[in-house]
Amino acid sequence: MHTRADRIRQTLEASFAPAQVEVRDDSQLHAGHAGAAPGGETHYSVLAVSPAFAGMTRVARSRAVHAVLEAEFGRGLHALALKLQTPEEAGAA
Repeated sequence: MHTRADRIRQTLEASFAPAQVEVRDDSQLHAGHAGAAPGGETHYSVLAVSPAFAGMTRVARSRAVHAVLEAEFGRGLHALALKLQTPEEAGAA
């Protein structure tokens, strides 16, 4: 059985072919907040480094990620903290 984090990672890998992708479940930090569920798997931090983000604004990158994860939002995903970079941006950091 795959966790939501696994599904998020797999979807991002299939959609953006990232050189690096990290998905962290931060749900425990949001217990009692809006959108938090007793079983967790609602709030995540994502780092993705992909050449697919080249030429895109931060908003466009975020929208692209939200679009490919639409099904997860429909199944209880509430919030994503996103850090989306090109390989050049990640190397300069």
